[in-house]
Amino acid sequence: MTVRSILDAKGHQVMSVAPGATLSAAVKLLGERRIGAVLVMDQGRMEGILSERDIVRVLSERGAGALDEPVSAVMTRKVVSCRESDTVSAIMEMMTIGKFRHLPVVEDGKVVGLISIGDIVKSRVQEYEREQEALRDYIKTA
Repeated sequence: MTVRSILDAKGHQVMSVAPGATLSAAVKLLGERRIGAVLVMDQGRMEGILSERDIVRVLSERGAGALDEPVSAVMTRKVVSCRESDTVSAIMEMMTIGKFRHLPVVEDGKVVGLISIGDIVKSRVQEYEREQEALRDYIKTA
């Protein structure tokens, strides 16, 4: 199974904020959309990623005043990404080793999606359910 198959099922929509947006505006977006991360984009270029972990870290270090800071001061700048052709097994390993839960999908320098660990778990569970159903069908016809 590849990243492309997950994106085809969930969609290619990516939520983003500008680097100059306030952290409070980004927090509001995350809450409204019920998502755990948002890409930080400037004129179509990915500048970073802002996750719940980034927010918790900065609030613990700087307090509530950090909510007025720009996202660019809080975001993770070194973003690991994947391609649509990458296997789910490969990105699971990447996410486990890197200890992150969101992975932008980039093709030809353009962001085409965002994969979360939740998306991966959902696709793996569906895959196992299909395999079990096929085995049950096989046993019934044997």
